[in-house]
Amino acid sequence: MERVLIFNPEGDREPSKRKIVFGNPTNIMELNNVKYQWAFDLYKTMGFTNFWIPEEIPMLEDKKQYERLLSEHERRAYELVISFLIALDSYQVNMLKEFARYLTAPELVMAITSQEFQEALHSYSYQFILESVVEPTKADEIYNYWRQDEKLMERNKVVAEVYNEFIKNPTEENFIKAVFGNYVLESLYFYSGFAFFYTLGRQGKMLNTVQQIKYINRDELTHVTLFRNIINTLKEEQPDLFTPEINKWVYEFFKFATEKEIEWGKYVTNNQILGLNDKLIERYIKYLANLRLTQIGYEPLYPEVTENPMKWIDQFRTINDTKTDFFQAKPQTYAKRSELKW
Repeated sequence: MERVLIFNPEGDREPSKRKIVFGNPTNIMELNNVKYQWAFDLYKTMGFTNFWIPEEIPMLEDKKQYERLLSEHERRAYELVISFLIALDSYQVNMLKEFARYLTAPELVMAITSQEFQEALHSYSYQFILESVVEPTKADEIYNYWRQDEKLMERNKVVAEVYNEFIKNPTEENFIKAVFGNYVLESLYFYSGFAFFYTLGRQGKMLNTVQQIKYINRDELTHVTLFRNIINTLKEEQPDLFTPEINKWVYEFFKFATEKEIEWGKYVTNNQILGLNDKLIERYIKYLANLRLTQIGYEPLYPEVTENPMKWIDQFRTINDTKTDFFQAKPQTYAKRSELKW
């Protein structure tokens, strides 16, 4: 695949000729007519409607609870989950730039750019959480966990592999694999970590960290929607990319990703977190894998798992469109805001 030029005077202006990839754009951001309205709408949602500021959420009470209320197992899980989330959002900040260099519709490039900003904001939010909750030496240790923890090192390598393959060898096959890698990262890899925080919040613990996670989770749902639409549109525009070999790989990749996420969730919680046992983690991640596959036109991997075993999460993570948040009298409405429904 070839990267797009910064300016292409011989490019097509007509929106009808736009494609997600393999188009011939001028690369002038002409937005008076757009082809992919869903991408332009997501750009505006991510850029303006879902804007939030980590510092608007006070963290002092969480610092007290981290030191005095959390069990040893809860503190360990808290630290490991944040360390892994830092890696995931770091990958996204860097990889989204790579995707943008091959996309050939301006509204889609703008949506990817908004997502990149949000991923950077998430990275900053984790830093803000750590500087607010733990001592500086501990925060530095958490950032560096991947060097000492073999499970986390393996996790980081596995997640990054499909991205690195495309960067080293930008073929069509590696591109579509990287797109699926992004979709899996956004729609699956985050979720056992989110479930851990929501389980703490359900018990009245670390509520301000949970509030940060709720905003991040809302953003991630938007990102899932963006890449779900990219995949579904590519299937219409570029069916040749979805060879039998690729479709077989998709199932294998989802199965591998699901097993690794379950393994990681069990390792993090060590079956010692009240309200989040190994069986629940396994069924929840398998449920999500089925959901994400069916949303892009594939059959579920685990037909025996038909219902969300943690339905309470969907309600718990919702950000109310009111003047106060879910837990305390804290202003929430920066502007009008939307919550994606599934």
